[in-house]
Amino acid sequence: MGMPRTVFKRPAGSRRRGPGQVTVELLLVLPVFMLLLFFIMEMGNLGFQTILAHHCAYELARIGSLVAGPNGAGTGGGEAAANMKMEAVLKEMFPNSPGVSVDGTIVPTLMDPQSGQMGEDLLVTLTYEARLIFPGSDYFLADGPKQAHRKKIVVRVRMPVEQPYFQ
Repeated sequence: MGMPRTVFKRPAGSRRRGPGQVTVELLLVLPVFMLLLFFIMEMGNLGFQTILAHHCAYELARIGSLVAGPNGAGTGGGEAAANMKMEAVLKEMFPNSPGVSVDGTIVPTLMDPQSGQMGEDLLVTLTYEARLIFPGSDYFLADGPKQAHRKKIVVRVRMPVEQPYFQ
């Protein structure tokens, strides 16, 4: 007498898998999974490029605010001198990027009660075209023609113009 043999029965209504069913399921799920993976990686890429654009805009605003002051760049400063200096520095930061531009505008602010002078801020606008590098994500994220694989990032930074305390 041996041990009774246990036979496992399938539940009623279940079918046996065919030889190619796993392959077909993989072919249906894999493209969706890859698009999701590329989209997540592209969001990381855009996050990096956005941080880069913000840092560059801050540095340009800092340089521009020093040049825009009355003693800036040895020329008497002003908006035109600040814009020229910021564009020169921008060409050094991005030598091979034609889609990057900077614009600075001097905006009046409140009067400084200690010095009795009107304050000024330099409002810097940096336009940066980020390149999308992963396939499929440009369909959702790209600006303009989707074939260009570009996303425009616009950054605005406000920096006080340096004024001498004594006139």
